[in-house]
Amino acid sequence: MMRYFNNILKVLPAVLIMASCTGDLDQTPIDPDSFTETDVFANASEAKGALAKLYASLALTGQTGPAGNPDISGIDEGTSQFTRMLFSLNELTTDHAVVGWGDPGLPDLHAMSWGASNDFSTAMYNRLGQEVSFCNSFIEKATALNEDQQVEYFIAEARFLRAFAYYNLMDMYANVPLVTVVSTELPLQNTREEIFSFVETELLAIQDLLPTSGANEYGRVDQVAAWALLSKLYLNAEVYIGQNLYTESLTYSNMVINSSYSINTTDANGNGSAYDELFLADNDSNGAQNEFIFALNFDGNSSRTYGGTTFLVHAAIGGSMNAADFGVNGGWSGLRTTSALVSKFDDAITATDTDGYPVAWADSRAMFFTEDQNYNISTIANTFTDGYAVTKFKNVDSFGNQGNDEGGDFVDTDLPIIRLAEIYLNYAEATLRGGAGGNTNTAVDLINELRERGYGNTSGNINAGDLTLDFVLNERSRELYWEGQRRTDLIRYNYYTTAQYLWPFKAGSANGAATSAFRVLFPLPSTTLSVNTNLTQNPGY
Repeated sequence: MMRYFNNILKVLPAVLIMASCTGDLDQTPIDPDSFTETDVFANASEAKGALAKLYASLALTGQTGPAGNPDISGIDEGTSQFTRMLFSLNELTTDHAVVGWGDPGLPDLHAMSWGASNDFSTAMYNRLGQEVSFCNSFIEKATALNEDQQVEYFIAEARFLRAFAYYNLMDMYANVPLVTVVSTELPLQNTREEIFSFVETELLAIQDLLPTSGANEYGRVDQVAAWALLSKLYLNAEVYIGQNLYTESLTYSNMVINSSYSINTTDANGNGSAYDELFLADNDSNGAQNEFIFALNFDGNSSRTYGGTTFLVHAAIGGSMNAADFGVNGGWSGLRTTSALVSKFDDAITATDTDGYPVAWADSRAMFFTEDQNYNISTIANTFTDGYAVTKFKNVDSFGNQGNDEGGDFVDTDLPIIRLAEIYLNYAEATLRGGAGGNTNTAVDLINELRERGYGNTSGNINAGDLTLDFVLNERSRELYWEGQRRTDLIRYNYYTTAQYLWPFKAGSANGAATSAFRVLFPLPSTTLSVNTNLTQNPGY
């Protein structure tokens, strides 16, 4: 990971990460200009360093990193990292994951009983608000510089990152303040429809201002990222604004599919799964990077955090697992999965234990550790052996070599936020939901491309008769589990809070139970409401 953006991350904690504990969504930061040095916008080269900070704000935490000087108050610094909280809110509240720790607010995510003071939903709101604040300040300063074509690219990238932050705010909290300039005024609250319109308008405006497909440096977005986020936005439009926009989702899915990005189907050394390589320490260079449309970069030496893939690797190791196999020095005995996810691979079981539970699968995407692990969960808290462990993320490269951190604490593996496989699945779902321009045979071909990668042959291929909405949802589980997608998917299918789909310990019940419909949204933080009386809490909280 020696490319530019990974190198610039080395100086970010000390020089650039100087945020306040609040964001533009609740009140003005203590110093809106403090995230850069005075002369950081002297020229395009200096502005590029400030742009790297916007990406780093989603990957790293704190003033110095990885711990000890937090930039978000009220929560452990490592826990407050963006993708770690994305996992907590979008995976731990679903059938994909459980965790045995008792951190304040964490058990409430499993039980779907969180309130407006929940540490995790509060920190995510503040983290996203901080990203908006940084982007607003950068856009203002870079616009004033306006030096050359490169600066225009930088501004378009910052606008993408701001739109991405608002996409997540809209998805999780619905009605939030829309702030696009640095201001000293407490903002008013905007509707979900207004946030949707802003994200859509921004992405449409910048699609031709961003570098063309594949033309940007690894770790930075190009125009395909705007198309991909539009594909996601329109796929969820019925949830967000009550409008059927599946045709639009298909339009932008097609544009992504026809771009220079490609599914990683060739194993680097011929001895493993090409799917596996998406989540290894050299996924910036082993071919996986050709599938990553938007990814966050991590390096065990130069960009250290207790979130990101460091969290996904360490927290998933426990019981009889050998941490060295994963390129780290030990496990945190936390994350496992439920039988609901494991059972999605039932059609590919190749071996079972003496009790008839699966221990091996033909589909290489079924990346579970089963030795001494119980298939069913009787106790979540402090019982790592209840539930299969997940081995998807590792800190070893395609040839088995450990990542850069010789101590084994921090992980090199980059984390895809949007990858081409997701857009394949968006295309299939939008087609089945009636979007104009979709083709069922094309959807089948796209899904079979993913399944052939998983199976290593055509034995898992489907035909048009197999392609249903529920099949696509299950395929999203098989392909995208633990990548921060699941809650949004279940809400789109009306399965998240209802009794139509139950999983172990849903809503705090061992066998799963329905819960109140208002749980499809997280509450605005109580601390935010106490500061900004312009805001109204989401229903039910």
